[in-house]
Amino acid sequence: MLYQLTNKTSQDTRHADRLLEALHSAKRETDILGHLAGDMIAVLCPDTDEQGIKGFTRKIDARAGDLPFTVVAATYPDDLFESLTKGTRTQPAFQPFLVADATGQSEAGYPLKRCLDITGAIAAMCLMGPLMLVVALVIALTSRGPIIFKQMRLGKGGVPFTFYKFRSMVTNSDDGIHREFVEKLIKGVQNDDAAGQGKTALYKLHADPRVTRIGRLIRKTSIDELPQLFNVLKGDMSLVGPRPPLAYEAAQYESWHLRRILAIKPGITGLWQVEGRSKVTFNEMVRMDLRYLRESSLMLDIKLLLKTVLVVVRCQGAI
Repeated sequence: MLYQLTNKTSQDTRHADRLLEALHSAKRETDILGHLAGDMIAVLCPDTDEQGIKGFTRKIDARAGDLPFTVVAATYPDDLFESLTKGTRTQPAFQPFLVADATGQSEAGYPLKRCLDITGAIAAMCLMGPLMLVVALVIALTSRGPIIFKQMRLGKGGVPFTFYKFRSMVTNSDDGIHREFVEKLIKGVQNDDAAGQGKTALYKLHADPRVTRIGRLIRKTSIDELPQLFNVLKGDMSLVGPRPPLAYEAAQYESWHLRRILAIKPGITGLWQVEGRSKVTFNEMVRMDLRYLRESSLMLDIKLLLKTVLVVVRCQGAI
């Protein structure tokens, strides 16, 4: 929907602020509010039908009172899905900025987030360096192939980047098993390969035939994730944030799922890793990511990092 103030007066700024306040109070967590120009404000309402849009506009009419504005509604194109599937990013004709939530917090995180990432990544690499060297040596001696597994993932705004992990699978393995598993997971179809009694293992298969013997150990202890500290130092990832999806995963997303990768850098750990790891559905995981976007702060990140250590030590939810 595109809202535009109609009367040009000296009170334009106050009118725009009032309209923004009304839109903020009516929008859902998954809706995106954007400022296109001085008197034009757009609202994207993913997964909302015609009746939902009509209900939204009625709310705004009631809350905006005597504000002079017009509104038009149209279907949001699916170009973004196509670009994510191809592993590319379509550049828009203009560069709008997203309006921050009413709390005044930026959707990209908080000012000290990058400082925490760099400090934390360097400290973790110094502490875990000897273990990483041992793991690298064991992988090299027990199976053929590169020590570090490189994969294209989608980062902030859907921009592809090279993702690092210790290799835990045989080389040149077919990803068809994982593609099928992820499609069922996102669509909410019960998957017999999910780990646990009725539990859902996000992105990981139970008894995956592609995993090596040492691979099972480093995956269970999450040691295979340590090379992502280099991704953090490079700026592709953060210590805390949503997990970065593969392009074929994002191609299965519903429109509201995309919000988890558009506004903030992906992370090594996050809310679902410490609160719902391998126990929640895909939709519940996305809601956790959206909750993190809303509540992101220095104290929350420190809390999640400390909880992650406990989860990893206990091997909770790992496969």
